[in-house]
Amino acid sequence: MASSGAGYDYSATTYSVDGRIFQVEYAGKAVENAGTAIGVRCSDGVVIAAENVKLFKMMVPNTNRLAQNVDKHIIAATTGFAPDGRQLLSQARDEAHHYEDTFHVPIPPEMLANRMSQFVHYFTLHGSLRPFGATMLCAGYDEEKQTHELYMVEPSGQEFRYYGCATGKGRQAAKTEVEKLPLNEITAAEAVKEIAKIYYTLHDDAKDKPFALDMQWITEGTDWTAASVPLEVVDEAIEWAKNKIAEEDDMDEDDEDDA
Repeated sequence: MASSGAGYDYSATTYSVDGRIFQVEYAGKAVENAGTAIGVRCSDGVVIAAENVKLFKMMVPNTNRLAQNVDKHIIAATTGFAPDGRQLLSQARDEAHHYEDTFHVPIPPEMLANRMSQFVHYFTLHGSLRPFGATMLCAGYDEEKQTHELYMVEPSGQEFRYYGCATGKGRQAAKTEVEKLPLNEITAAEAVKEIAKIYYTLHDDAKDKPFALDMQWITEGTDWTAASVPLEVVDEAIEWAKNKIAEEDDMDEDDEDDA
């Protein structure tokens, strides 16, 4: 009974006999079934990206971006149930605004991630509410510490700081690829290319729907100001990624022929 969730999944306030909260796990499933989001902390900044699946051919590109600016020094991306993700981005902007209005300094990325995790966790404590079916990646520059940071807030309310992270349906494969990168050495411009390569390596044209890459970055080159990665830079990264994948495929075929 406990393993199936029967009788224990009516409310987020109910534990199963083995200590699980099924409503929170179901929210996690909503994220696992959605597009992949990736965050990378580089030597000179942070890049985050989200897979914006084109559900319909008539959709206008870039009308519902999953990666956006939260404040002048903070970027964020969400994946999962899209309306929930939009609500998290709106809440993050409110938190940033209220903090600066109260303390007259920009909110540190760590503080924003902590406040967002508390906000998300609150929705797992009351029977009249439901957990958010979305995960948020947020990154920014801390003026006091003089460093750039990357965080991920999960549907359970957990938040951790990362050098590199991934979530969504391609989480495990993307995480494996991110772990191969020399994150303390590569620049943000190089990270954009590597992230594009990860997405197009994971993408199966026969099974998966077309998608657009939503990318934001905050780098030393932008004077630690949050910004969208220019479309021409994204397009160049995609072209580089496709060529790189083709070269690697050709090398693999040559190795098989030699064997």
